[in-house]
Amino acid sequence: MELLIAKIAAVGLAGIGSQWIAWRFRVPGIVLLALAGLIMGPATGFLVPERDFGQLFKPMVAVAVAIILFEGGFTLNFHEIRHTSTAVRRLVTIGAPLAWILNTAAGYYVAGLPFPAAVILGGVLVVTGPTVIMPLLRQSNLAPRPASLLRWEAIVNDPVGALFAVIAFETLLVAQSGGSLPDLIMHALAALLFALGLGIAAGRAVVWTFNGGHVPEYLKAPVLLVVVLGSYVASQEVLEESGLLTVTVLGITLANSNFADLVEIRRFKETITTLLVAGVFVLLSANIDKSTIQALDWRAAAFVAVMLFVVRPATIFLATIGSGLSWQERVLTGWIAPRGVVAIAVTGFFAAKLTGLYIDGSREMIGLAFAMVMTTVVLHGFSLGPLAQWLGLAAAKRNGVIIVGGSAWSVGLGLKLKEHGIPVLIVDNNWNQLRDARAAGLTTHYGEILSETAEFAVDFGSYGTFIAATDNDAYNTLVINDYAFDFGRRNVFQLAPAPRRLGTAAEATVTLGGRPLLASQSALYEFARGGDDVTFSATKLTSKFDLKQLMASKDARWIPVLAITSDKSILVASADTAFAPGVDDIVIGH
Repeated sequence: MELLIAKIAAVGLAGIGSQWIAWRFRVPGIVLLALAGLIMGPATGFLVPERDFGQLFKPMVAVAVAIILFEGGFTLNFHEIRHTSTAVRRLVTIGAPLAWILNTAAGYYVAGLPFPAAVILGGVLVVTGPTVIMPLLRQSNLAPRPASLLRWEAIVNDPVGALFAVIAFETLLVAQSGGSLPDLIMHALAALLFALGLGIAAGRAVVWTFNGGHVPEYLKAPVLLVVVLGSYVASQEVLEESGLLTVTVLGITLANSNFADLVEIRRFKETITTLLVAGVFVLLSANIDKSTIQALDWRAAAFVAVMLFVVRPATIFLATIGSGLSWQERVLTGWIAPRGVVAIAVTGFFAAKLTGLYIDGSREMIGLAFAMVMTTVVLHGFSLGPLAQWLGLAAAKRNGVIIVGGSAWSVGLGLKLKEHGIPVLIVDNNWNQLRDARAAGLTTHYGEILSETAEFAVDFGSYGTFIAATDNDAYNTLVINDYAFDFGRRNVFQLAPAPRRLGTAAEATVTLGGRPLLASQSALYEFARGGDDVTFSATKLTSKFDLKQLMASKDARWIPVLAITSDKSILVASADTAFAPGVDDIVIGH
């Protein structure tokens, strides 16, 4: 018993530790998770999941995959998809089914998989992995349109690919039961309708219950988790292996409902999914035996090559005809398609199911999925930046400014920056706080900037400066500490605490937070009171009118906030360094 507990702890430590190392050193987390599992499993024999956990192993993985797929469906908001480009919609409506067909053909004819295994693996490999794509986009400085294309394709295809695999498996189960072709079609449609109906009904029931106040706040996240598991089990009892489709539809239903607790539930979902993804990936990697790895022969290499150099480019080329994309954007999108954790987790789940049905190809499926994931993560991770530069698709300059906090101070600064052609994004987790920013025509994001959802919803590629400007010192410090690694410590700032603020919060700002602005939180209260003395001004410096003369011409309370240099870079007036804008720079202050 003690040894089993130690192994469970080791899985948790390896999973979360790998993700922390990946975050700290900016390497793909999936590579480290796979290595951790392979070291604990085939390499050392310390962990053999099917032996160590016995009959619990497959149910554990099944439940984890169900929750992961629910999370995938929970990110699929149709309203957001309708507002994306024509190219994104075509990649989903045309590209995804086309990729499924071509992936299946590659698996059957090139890798030599039996047709049932090829169809299921082909559906799974439609997924392009948002957990891999998002960090790559943040590091590559890609132009907004191709970045948006890759980001939305990954988000939408994450549940769609798994959905294809579920449908294929359901059809396989119906086919094994025998019967004529019309009977098979009717059974398949009945399975699909039942899973869809149960998922939608469960989702509607959750929305009605939560919005009606029938569940207390502190129980909502646990109740939702129980509903997901209960829907999965109920669906399984009525129709074998329909549970995955049911929970995916349940997630999609909630994502597209007027759900008052959507943001809070997403935070809980992110936490539980992070733990499950880490654990499942380590366990599945450890469960691979040496024979599976040794079985990767020339056919596996040929399969990976065909998928990279034939299937993906052909899918993108055909799906985006007449979409308005340039040939450079189509080439880039046709190459970049890293697979991620969902591909491995779902493949491992269905491989076990095929083994139970005595259908060949399950071991080869796992090997091919691992080969695709590891190859694409490494090749695409290292090639995205250089390829974008060569194709001329790298963003010209990350000179935009993100301001956290929708106060009048933030809106005033944002308007001045916008007037001079600088991209601005105002972020706040209070919808009402963003009212003035929206009315002023500024770009806004409603949500918690510390949430993982922000990674998917916010395009960070245009922004190089980050300012935390709420009236909460501790929150500003927390936000800056989280984003300092991505933006660089020299590019993250926060309002200095008001002079009267002393003690722990102010000390934490110095030791943990970002660089303090010359402007302090007292400015927020001045703006809240209103008056001509707190409006922002923008002044261009010349050889005869420098910063010193500008300061002398202003009221004694006037404070510079930042300068827009002649090459459209941002120079922030920080309390820890000398503020020295030059000739032709535009100084903004209040």
